Amino acid sequence: MLKTQTPSRPDALTWVFLGLGLLLLPLGLYLALAAPPDVNQGYLVRIMYLHVPTAWVGYLAFFVTFLYSLLYLFRQDPRHDRVALASAEIGLVFMGLALVTGMLWARPTWGVYWTWEPRLTTTAILFAVYLGYFLLRGAIEDPELRRKAAAAVGVLGFLNVPISYMSVKWWRSLHQTQSIDLTTGRIHMDPAMLQALLFNLLVFTLLYLGFTRFRAMVAALEEAKEEA
Repeated sequence: MLKTQTPSRPDALTWVFLGLGLLLLPLGLYLALAAPPDVNQGYLVRIMYLHVPTAWVGYLAFFVTFLYSLLYLFRQDPRHDRVALASAEIGLVFMGLALVTGMLWARPTWGVYWTWEPRLTTTAILFAVYLGYFLLRGAIEDPELRRKAAAAVGVLGFLNVPISYMSVKWWRSLHQTQSIDLTTGRIHMDPAMLQALLFNLLVFTLLYLGFTRFRAMVAALEEAKEEA
């Protein structure tokens, strides 16, 4: 993701990620619509093929922000800060989509759009933390101080990700437990549904990589303009 000079346009790999993601997106939607209905929720479960990938990208993006924030604190390289910034911004968008799709899913299953149960609450806190990340960046004029403060939030804020993910196991929750449990490796899903979900996870991951690289390039241009 890192570059040695300020780019003026997206590179080939960025276009590959974006192109593949956009090209495969309709196929992912088709697989989601063609997947069998759930035993309990029927065809309502199809929102899962959008909800889970957006949440996954949000978690992934915040992990990348955590990683590159650490790198910046150790190496003081502005390129690391730009990647952390780009990933956090894309992650915030996708986590917002996860919250919205989760609310749309909750209404017919729980009877309400929102309730302060553990998964929703911890995810809302996670969203608020990274919203604060950008408010902090906007409030500090000195570039070096801004980068260091943002990196600190990027590192500490990631602590909320495992809390959000594990909340359905640690506390009594209305939210269902993970169909793909990363802590045990167990999968509780029909093979056809799993295939559609994994394909959409791949598609959204490709889009995340493309959007993040593109946003990092824009951040480099903005930084060069600020320095000028």
